[in-house]
Amino acid sequence: MEQNNKKSYKPKIFTPRAASSPLDVGITIGSGAVSKSAGSDFWKWGSDNLFPNALSLLARRATIHRRIINDKADYISGKGFIVDDRAVRTKNFIARANSRGESLRQVLNYLALDKALFGNAFVEVVTDGAHSFLALFHQDASRCRLAKDGTHAILHHDWSHYVAAESASLPLYPLFEQGEDGNLHSLIHFKDYEPMFSHYGVPPYIAGLGVSTIAYKTDNWNISRLDNSFQLSGVMLLDGGVDNEKDAEEFVKTAERKFAGKPGQVMFMVKDCGDGDSSRFIPISSSNEGDWESLHEQAVSDIVVAHSWFRSISGLDYATGFSSERILHEWEVALNTVILGEQEELLDPIRLLIGEILGENGSSLDIINRPPSRSKPEYMRVWEARMADGLDYNPEDPAQQIFLAQISKTDNSKTA
Repeated sequence: MEQNNKKSYKPKIFTPRAASSPLDVGITIGSGAVSKSAGSDFWKWGSDNLFPNALSLLARRATIHRRIINDKADYISGKGFIVDDRAVRTKNFIARANSRGESLRQVLNYLALDKALFGNAFVEVVTDGAHSFLALFHQDASRCRLAKDGTHAILHHDWSHYVAAESASLPLYPLFEQGEDGNLHSLIHFKDYEPMFSHYGVPPYIAGLGVSTIAYKTDNWNISRLDNSFQLSGVMLLDGGVDNEKDAEEFVKTAERKFAGKPGQVMFMVKDCGDGDSSRFIPISSSNEGDWESLHEQAVSDIVVAHSWFRSISGLDYATGFSSERILHEWEVALNTVILGEQEELLDPIRLLIGEILGENGSSLDIINRPPSRSKPEYMRVWEARMADGLDYNPEDPAQQIFLAQISKTDNSKTA
């Protein structure tokens, strides 16, 4: 590889997050505290500068919310790349985008995940004065803050305990600065636009934060029912004559040991019912169970809407089953309303860098998109398949006039 002949280089900062204590704070967005020394040279991200931490925690707890974020990142990063056959350096860069051995798709997937989760993403660009190589390093968005000088970003491994001496600074693209390794470094900041928010973007699902919390809590409600059996199944009324509370208590404990299942499921009461044994079980029905189920289902629907997403392409349409035609239709809508736009935003500066640093035609770089269900019919022509995948197509190009079946036969003959 071209990069292997150059001296070792590394990202400006890549400090692992401290693993001393698990994140177990409340769902309240923006909870936490920052030392008083913080905030003088950078713009806070949230009122307490820990908004990304709260978003990350919610995404780790809310199942449906996290599934959609993961799926968005996967669809946006695509299934590979196409590029001009003559762009040899670009092909090498696609296969190995940095010294960690990560491919361009891996880096793009990290950026797409951060963008879907935080509404912001950061990637570090590394090269040298001779432009002999190009490397991209994903930087965890939760560790990045914008400096107040407007031209730099500050990176720190733990913003809940900010120490200026432990931070690093990177110039914002298109500015480059020489690092300690002798190479040139820059940081590209991607962000979702939101009125009244000048410095940081806002995640697209911002209006769905409340319903994501509801979905998390309704999931927990079911777990509590399973683990703690806090829902009474009924009251067991025991007919027995006792003279004092102590005897009654002993009577109840004996009955619980003999007849009850899990502690707390059945409430035992002792009452002298007169002649004959009038002991009986009085069931308690859960009148609000349907309300909880409806609330959870409504929360799931609202989460999907907040993400501008579709149930079928994230495997969430359990009730009505899955229709291939519906999946393909909704995937095509998502492709044209969400996926392609995000791809272009992430690829635009990368294409520029390929032209500026690698000296090749970066405009030929494109992402390959494939639907989540069944492959395209073999009678489809190449230009039709490219159109369906959101790629540039030319019906007049003879190479795009052949059928997919012809390509499949050629590939099979090569592997035979």
